[in-house]
Amino acid sequence: MSESKRISNLYQSIYNGDPWLEVNLTRTLENITAAQAYRKINPNLNTIWEITNHLIQWRRNILNRMQGETVITPDHNYFVPVLDPSEAAWEQSLQSLAKSQEAWSTFFQDFDDADLAKIYVHNGHTYYEHLHGIIQHDVYHLGQIVILKKLL
Repeated sequence: MSESKRISNLYQSIYNGDPWLEVNLTRTLENITAAQAYRKINPNLNTIWEITNHLIQWRRNILNRMQGETVITPDHNYFVPVLDPSEAAWEQSLQSLAKSQEAWSTFFQDFDDADLAKIYVHNGHTYYEHLHGIIQHDVYHLGQIVILKKLL
């Protein structure tokens, strides 16, 4: 099995599979209502919804980098308040997360392992580091969501 296939499988498992850490994004976010996702547990913490939107934007950011685009990360680091706390808007965020996973799956279908050593010139990190970085980023924030969900 190629290295990129192993990375792809790992990334997919964190989204909706059976990863080693025993939780995934899909199962963790299921049955969370818009009101729960929007709830601010503590003024110093992000909401589940804000974290979910942050994940979506970073997934897009790194995928665009992997596709050769120059991406400037905004000062707010993709942490922005949710303006529409409706169930429909929450469902839209969950759909956007699913679409980001589909985009990554499509990307990995044609990814060549030789490109793992390529350097993203704007930060000096390899594509390999970017791929593992986005996985680590998802897992880090998944842990936050798990804790916030327990506090609801």
